[in-house]
Amino acid sequence: MCGIAMIRLLKPLDYYQQKYGTWQYGLQKMYLLMEKQHNRGQEGAGIATVKLDTPSGEEYIWRDRIEGKNAIQEIFAGVNKSMQKIDSNLAVDAEYAKQNLPFAGELYLGHLRYSTTGKSGISYVHPFLRRHNWKNRSMVLAGNFNLTNVDELFDHLTLKGQHPRDKGDTFLMLESLGFMLDKEVQAEYNRIRTRYSNDIVITRKIEENLDIASFIRKSEKQWDGGYAICGMLGHGDSFVFRDPKGIRPAFYYADDEIVVVASERPVIQTAMNLKEEDVKELTPGQAMIIKRSGEIRFDTIREQKGGLKKCSFERIYFSRGSDIDIYKERKMLGESLSKPILEAIGHDVENTVFSFIPNTAEVAFYGMIDGIKAETKQAPRVEKVLIKDIKLRTFISTNNERDDLATHVYDVTYGTIRRAKMDNLVAIDDSIVRGTTLKQSILKIMNRLEPKKIVIVSSSPQVRFPDYYGIDMAKMSEFCAFRAAIQLLKDRGMQSLIDEVYAKSKQQENLPKEEVVNYVTEIYKPFTQDEVSMQIAKMLTPSDVDCPVELVYQTVEGLHLACPNHTGDWYFTGDYPTPGGNRLVNKAFINYYEGKES
Repeated sequence: MCGIAMIRLLKPLDYYQQKYGTWQYGLQKMYLLMEKQHNRGQEGAGIATVKLDTPSGEEYIWRDRIEGKNAIQEIFAGVNKSMQKIDSNLAVDAEYAKQNLPFAGELYLGHLRYSTTGKSGISYVHPFLRRHNWKNRSMVLAGNFNLTNVDELFDHLTLKGQHPRDKGDTFLMLESLGFMLDKEVQAEYNRIRTRYSNDIVITRKIEENLDIASFIRKSEKQWDGGYAICGMLGHGDSFVFRDPKGIRPAFYYADDEIVVVASERPVIQTAMNLKEEDVKELTPGQAMIIKRSGEIRFDTIREQKGGLKKCSFERIYFSRGSDIDIYKERKMLGESLSKPILEAIGHDVENTVFSFIPNTAEVAFYGMIDGIKAETKQAPRVEKVLIKDIKLRTFISTNNERDDLATHVYDVTYGTIRRAKMDNLVAIDDSIVRGTTLKQSILKIMNRLEPKKIVIVSSSPQVRFPDYYGIDMAKMSEFCAFRAAIQLLKDRGMQSLIDEVYAKSKQQENLPKEEVVNYVTEIYKPFTQDEVSMQIAKMLTPSDVDCPVELVYQTVEGLHLACPNHTGDWYFTGDYPTPGGNRLVNKAFINYYEGKES
């Protein structure tokens, strides 16, 4: 779920100095693009710049990467520090800046990191850089992606004679693209040298004619996963391309001055002061290529087959709610739950306080209130019962710090409900995945208010399966829904079903990923959603909470009604968008059964 940002300035830097009063126009827009996507990565950030027409002997690619929650501010503080060292008259000289300041260039690539592998360190922070003595073979790469077949890709590159230094998908993508880029440049060289003898001319012709789509296509056909990838070549070509299922998002804007790419539409709207219709979504399976000349091309990298599977979790949770469509969808997710909520409180609206679990559930809360009003013709009692003290999402924190943070993230607003069990308390959240924060913190502090009943509402369905395309959820036992289903099977004497699923999964262990079936779905088939919800509530309710606790989950059908254009729901249904997902969930269940989760 990382954030990407790319800018290509289509005019000389002096143009922006004259029109906007600063040659730093591109840098300022990049800062906005990254800061407005802070929600997509808290572990680190990076920025890279490519300068056009740099003389030989001078650096033409600059990069800075920093770990930590304040990485964006630290990066741009460093950029500004180099400018503060020069005379104020020179600081507004675009030509001087380009020749003497590191990040004065025409191409920018930024990245916000949220890791999905558990690996950390500055070497894993994007953008990645592949250097070469020829500009047209040097490449900077950043993306929002997860590959499900890294072992296959590693073996493929190794058999080609390469020696990848890491099995991380970022390293392998870089080497895969770099390998095909080298071949494409060599093929162009062999073709062009039959007509030209001057190597300088040949190099320029290679850069003019280089088929970006071709080397991407030849590399990408080996990949299985979800991805939105941005890249810049040292001579000035740049590109962004997206997986054919549309799993990971990418948006762009282009005019005669600038090309802008980001992971979310409202980010570009805010940075560039645009209407939503001005910002376009990159077609899944397509690449947008900006040649050094400024020409923009669109090429199909892989044909889309079997329907789109755009990630619905982007709409529920990860993307900013300032996008008009996402705002409407989140409201509808809350509104559609009004009937089961009313059933949970016995339609006693007068003696119920409605609230939300901050901060990402607020929009769904507005929809829930609208739904309650429409159903009952009454104005519900609304209070901000919970306050989030720590600006950190435990959902995407590392395992080591998550449990401790969960205990301290929230506090309660005392006096918001009548004590002595006179009021029900309903609170909506965007998702309940592990249930850690509920059990260790939220339910306990809610209980201090002495409610008659606590109803926790999830605007998303039950998360039942790992997500191998974005969020770091790889262990079956992490999911409270899975733990609940396993417990129900044991309580009802159906342990044999667990054994049967294991046996079927084990039999597929060495099959090609295209032949693997997700039999883990059978774990849930004996039970209704309500039965699983009741068991989750039982498991997550602390012993010292002395009032009934009920969970109300969104249904998959309700999700699709609210988000009709984002049908990717594999974490809820087990319907993985690519074969690699089936193979990995198969492996995850085997690891769970054999006690090998780590």
